[in-house]
Amino acid sequence: MDSDNRAMEGIEKAGAEALPAGQVAWLTDNIRRIIAPNPSPMTFWGTNSYLVGRGGGLALIDPGPDDPTHMAALLAALAPGERISHILVSHAHLDHSPLARPLARASGAQVLAFGRACDGQSPVMAELMARGLGGGGEGVDHDFAPDIRLEDGERIEGDGWQITALHTPGHMSNHMSFDFQGIVFTGDHVMGWASSLVSPPDGDLTQFMASCARLAAREDRAYLPGHGAPVTDPGARIAWLTAHRQQREAAILQALEAVGPARLASLTRAVYTDTPPELMKMAERNVFAHLIDLHERGLATVEGPLDPASPFRLSR
Repeated sequence: MDSDNRAMEGIEKAGAEALPAGQVAWLTDNIRRIIAPNPSPMTFWGTNSYLVGRGGGLALIDPGPDDPTHMAALLAALAPGERISHILVSHAHLDHSPLARPLARASGAQVLAFGRACDGQSPVMAELMARGLGGGGEGVDHDFAPDIRLEDGERIEGDGWQITALHTPGHMSNHMSFDFQGIVFTGDHVMGWASSLVSPPDGDLTQFMASCARLAAREDRAYLPGHGAPVTDPGARIAWLTAHRQQREAAILQALEAVGPARLASLTRAVYTDTPPELMKMAERNVFAHLIDLHERGLATVEGPLDPASPFRLSR
């Protein structure tokens, strides 16, 4: 237990501060982090790319945006005799997946992921997308296609390492997390600096909560997210994310009872009372995600099609 605590302290210390983009931070003896040069309000200090293994063939988790400078930094992070043998992609957003194909050509590695951007979508989200409802957030990499599709629970093996793929949809339907010796690379599903964006139709709150419950039932040692510092108390972070969403749901139900039937814009203003105007569109996406979840669970009904422009009310 003492050695495990020291390891977690080492991850926390090494990972808490962002080195300049392109520089290598050793989080453990077998995990390196290289941050892409794409900081923004949505990506924090930039996308975290991780190299797993040491010597021989390594796994690269989340190559990041299609940026030649970042690709050069990832290749420069390899020691003599090392190569990238596997490229694992958590999900098909533009800040995570586009560099996979150029890097595969440069390294000869295969790209592994759950599937294309829309794979794993629930029927309701597939219908919304078919009707032309676009999502917000980081932007979808519609061109992404892995060489190998991973099943939930599938193991990937390389030179001295083994990683287990975990399907954790919610932030995006094709989202996967990757377990390496009790350290889980959580992509954008769990981060320490912010709650995960869930923006329909690529984001699905019902799936997100189910994935949170799945991770909560595990006994992982740490999370290494797609953006920001390591999470060294996974149970507490999952509990916070779940409670945060439950509190938001309660506020939306209260607003529906007070002002319903109501459309998305008025409900969002009732719930997000202190949000700056420039952030209200993003807040509306979040409320709409909750409304879809409430509708699917039979707690809210919609007058007309399931659409941001339709009035919602409590089910009776």
